[in-house]
Amino acid sequence: MQTEVTDKEFSRPLIRRGLDKLPAWLTNKYMLALLAFAAWILFFDRNDLLTQVQRHHELIELQQSKDYYSSQIRSERKELEELKSNPAALEKYAREKYYMKRDNEEVFIFPGEKATGKK
Repeated sequence: MQTEVTDKEFSRPLIRRGLDKLPAWLTNKYMLALLAFAAWILFFDRNDLLTQVQRHHELIELQQSKDYYSSQIRSERKELEELKSNPAALEKYAREKYYMKRDNEEVFIFPGEKATGKK
């Protein structure tokens, strides 16, 4: 069983014979240009897909950090307003954070407790 080879097949270059087996949309020069452009944008560009995903995760982390610090600022402002308006709260704050004392008192700091202010 020999297959007949026509002169027409030998007259075409070998590469052209291989292209006949590919789908027509892969041999279209515009489709090839579009595929090359898409590959460049997705994988090789400065703002490729992987970089965009990393930036999105970084944005989420930064937004969470912003929310945390905003809540901290609100609580600190509330505490500041309380310290400005209430002398008893100011005294309590000074005693707890800075270990201040009255003239007739002594302050004992136990080493097992966590120190939260300046000594």
